[in-house]
Amino acid sequence: MAGVATGLSRLFKAGGLELRSCRNLSSVLLPAHGSYINGKWEGAKSGQTFEVTNPATGEVLCSVPDMSTEDTQAAIEAAHSAFQTWQHTTAKERSNLLRAWYNLCVSHQQELARILTAEQGKPLAEASGEIGYGSSFIEWFSEEARRVGGEVAASPARTKEMIFIRQPIGVAGMITPWNFPNAMITRKVGAALAAGCTCVLKPAEDTPLSALALASLAEEAGIPPGVINVVTSSRSNTAGVGQLLCESPLVAGISFTGSTQVGKLLYKQSSSTVKRLGLELGGNAAFLVFPTADLDLAVAGCMASKFRNAGQTCVSTNRVLVHEAVHDAFVAKIKAAVEAQQILGNGMEAGITQGPLINKSQHSKVCAMVEEAKQKGATVVIGGQASTAGELHYQPTILTGVTPEMQLCQEEIFGPVVSIQKFSEEKEAVDIANDCRTGLASYFYSGDMAQCWRVGKALQTGMVGINEGMISATEAAFGGVKESGFGREGSSHGIDDYTNIKYLCFGNL
Repeated sequence: MAGVATGLSRLFKAGGLELRSCRNLSSVLLPAHGSYINGKWEGAKSGQTFEVTNPATGEVLCSVPDMSTEDTQAAIEAAHSAFQTWQHTTAKERSNLLRAWYNLCVSHQQELARILTAEQGKPLAEASGEIGYGSSFIEWFSEEARRVGGEVAASPARTKEMIFIRQPIGVAGMITPWNFPNAMITRKVGAALAAGCTCVLKPAEDTPLSALALASLAEEAGIPPGVINVVTSSRSNTAGVGQLLCESPLVAGISFTGSTQVGKLLYKQSSSTVKRLGLELGGNAAFLVFPTADLDLAVAGCMASKFRNAGQTCVSTNRVLVHEAVHDAFVAKIKAAVEAQQILGNGMEAGITQGPLINKSQHSKVCAMVEEAKQKGATVVIGGQASTAGELHYQPTILTGVTPEMQLCQEEIFGPVVSIQKFSEEKEAVDIANDCRTGLASYFYSGDMAQCWRVGKALQTGMVGINEGMISATEAAFGGVKESGFGREGSSHGIDDYTNIKYLCFGNL
């Protein structure tokens, strides 16, 4: 425990942050103040701060600067100034710096995981997995930096040569969510830096500490001042900061992960400057179980997809559609799995597999959705109410007899609730799955290969898990269709949003 404290202290001292030990969390040291702008750790110009709390315990961890639009403007200008030189660094130079950042993230994996668990609530083992996943994006884009190539096209005229080159778009504004406060940052920032862009990052107000820790390690890795800027702001300042990032002529692109409602607003605000946009928005993932499915695999996949981060993921299973022939067997098996695997509590404690929901608003939403489903006829197989494990905990829940008009079918639950519907025909299941304005991810289990091809192509989502509940990977193209947004993160396509294609025509040769 003392070793972890020492490591975290060194981690934040690298950024010049003032530290304090948090009560009831003696092994973790967190910054008392300091956002990262132009290579300096500074408070808000107003002097205002806001508190960061542990959702598992309600403990106030520390306070961070409540940055306003004035502070954000300074960050934008710093990023724009840094871009003038950063864009001319070689791919190898950027690759080496990203690799150094990756190596530091790996060596500090457990410290970063403890920070993440403290502010976000997910179990420590799960947080450590996210840190590994997040670090892998920095590693991946350190390698992809050297593969940003161009093309030579066949000219229609003998006297001309046609060449396409890729150039960085400029300053990228990034707004990241609270459910993956490490990986959603590295997936965006890694790609932007690899392409030669600079960035201004606005992390979620519930989870700013992971962003500050990453910035501290980036500074230690030697990434120049102004290339990465972190603006922390409370909920009251968030709308203004987001609007400025969207409307500033110095910002060339916006990358946002969050709700469809907010994504639409940012889309509209960005129109005045015709920005490059990457939007990874809400989902409502269907999970289909056909009669030929291996039910044990299907249950394992549903558990992994549904209960990771207490159901608070954008690709989390939301609507479980089970063929009537295997419905009862599936329900019995998943009930047994929930009883055996889900242990609620403080994520810092050994053996805990499910942490709290992020805040009171989210907890109230889940409670209301389940109550509405019960009133409309859904049957509670297990759970169905708030947990006594803590104020923001909710019991792992299974509901059967769910119907499409219920709110938890129409909207993302973002909680540990399995809602099960029956179906009798393949087309019926696919139609129910596609009857949705969003289209991020979907899943299905089948032992029929022809059906796998048919259903995989028919589902209207950007990603489909076929006999697999865990689809996220650094190498995968992550993104959705319909109102789940556009653009892809990760994979070889992750850099696309941060580059422009320039056509060079050499004439009179």
